[in-house]
Amino acid sequence: MVEENVTRSAAGAPVRRRITLLSNVNMSSVSRRLSREAEVHQPSGYGNELGAMMNPNSDYNQFEPEITFLVMDLAELTEHELEKEAVEAHVEQWYATFAEAMRPDRIYYVSDVYLYSPELEAADLLVDRVVLENLWMDRLDALCEQFPNVRKFPYRRMIEQLGEENAFSMKMWYMGKILLSNEAQKRLAELILRYVHMEYRTPKKVLVLDLDNTLWGGLAGEHDQSPVVLSEDHSGLAYKNHQRVIRQMQKQGVLLAIVSKNNEEDAEAILKNHPHMVLKPEHFAAKRINWNAKSENILEIAQELNLGVDSFVFWDDSPQERMEVAQMLPQLTVPDFPENAEELAPAMTKIYHDYFEKSVLTKEDLDKTAQYAENAKRMELKKTTSNFYEYLKELKIVVTRVEADKHLKRLEDMVNKTNQFNLTTVRHTMSELQRMLNDPYQKLFAYRVEDRFGDNGVVAAVIVDMSQSVPVIEEFLMSCRVMGKNVEYGILKDVELEMLDEHFTKLRGYYIPTAKNKPVEDFYAKAGYEMLGERADGTKVYEVDLTKAPLREFVGQMVLENIRIKEIPL
Repeated sequence: MVEENVTRSAAGAPVRRRITLLSNVNMSSVSRRLSREAEVHQPSGYGNELGAMMNPNSDYNQFEPEITFLVMDLAELTEHELEKEAVEAHVEQWYATFAEAMRPDRIYYVSDVYLYSPELEAADLLVDRVVLENLWMDRLDALCEQFPNVRKFPYRRMIEQLGEENAFSMKMWYMGKILLSNEAQKRLAELILRYVHMEYRTPKKVLVLDLDNTLWGGLAGEHDQSPVVLSEDHSGLAYKNHQRVIRQMQKQGVLLAIVSKNNEEDAEAILKNHPHMVLKPEHFAAKRINWNAKSENILEIAQELNLGVDSFVFWDDSPQERMEVAQMLPQLTVPDFPENAEELAPAMTKIYHDYFEKSVLTKEDLDKTAQYAENAKRMELKKTTSNFYEYLKELKIVVTRVEADKHLKRLEDMVNKTNQFNLTTVRHTMSELQRMLNDPYQKLFAYRVEDRFGDNGVVAAVIVDMSQSVPVIEEFLMSCRVMGKNVEYGILKDVELEMLDEHFTKLRGYYIPTAKNKPVEDFYAKAGYEMLGERADGTKVYEVDLTKAPLREFVGQMVLENIRIKEIPL
């Protein structure tokens, strides 16, 4: 477990999450392993996972787990029937019951499947395992698409890595319906804990890469005498596979940056023209190819991307460069570099799991590199316009209020991981957000921001508590990608108008100081709110008369689900 990413309580101790492992085979020993690092519900038996979920008085529901893992054996679920129609009927029934039993305020990890049973060895010509497994997988994919609190758990991959002979134990099965071997039980417990940890950690955002002897073997400036090592053979293939892993990370939202000491022309020629380069120039959100100190280049990139250095991971073959960066930027993560090229791809895979992996990918994750490239164009536009007002006019900003319930996973990510533009930095679990959606006294606002250069995705959220005579903005947060364009003033006006529609005449907001949100310390004051006072903990309390709310500098359109509702001029 990566210690720096461990979720901790206010007192500093690691948080022991409340989890349950349900199955149709005996998983009691796996649950005992889990209890070393989590608060674990120990089910009374097995094979009644859906009954336990549906019964409000069951020990499972009395325990109230934050996360439920369902690891299912397909052969047992289908009662060892191997005809497609019979399997399909069992699978449909299971998923229909699960959808009825699940609760929107809990997180569920449902396993994919590995069809294993002794009789399958004698039925290879009659049974297509892949077809039967896909009946389960298709329904699981549909479930994850439909419900934002359901995730896919990679049980099958674990079995494949171990192999059937090592993963299953028929001796233990006959003794106590324990299907998995001791080693598989250990692996399963480790995998579950990894996903629990992943659910609550803040992932890193940027992978900073060296070039020579990192993305390829050899030196860029000397390839005429000593060709760059990058090919489909030997060490060249090891470097290429390393790049393939990084490319998959980039596709899933990891921002890539180059910081390399080279002549820029030599390095760019390889990036653009080498036939075995997997990573192309357009895959990088930022580049610094020069002879400056690497720590200085990283700081420049952090400013360019408007991200904290603590969200960066630095990957470089040189011990001297790693030491320089670690000493100058101690908040940045600097993993050890492997000695042999064949270890590169596995080492990068581990870095992905330890620092970057997410439980769910959002549209914003998939579009992240393109969004930062678009932001570079915005910065160029700002340099060429005569003043700030003209810049905003040229951007043609459109802010759309979207339905919060359709973007709940994205809201969870923002609420728990946004730090700079975050007025209160109060964190909420998925279950808490779900409860807010169903609470008539809570209002969740979510906003997508677009302009002439592209769609930034859902990048802002506001939570208002309307349970008192004066409603309170409990959360106001926005991605750093759209800071500096006065978008926040358009959003605030939209919230204020909504409160007027709810027949409130005043609105209150808080600023709770943290180590990272100082840039928004004066947000309410600049927005025309009156400060009512400051508490002992530094919290500032503001209020505005909604009937006299001041005009603010927002230039653009406000839209409600693709229907323009207002245009707010400067």
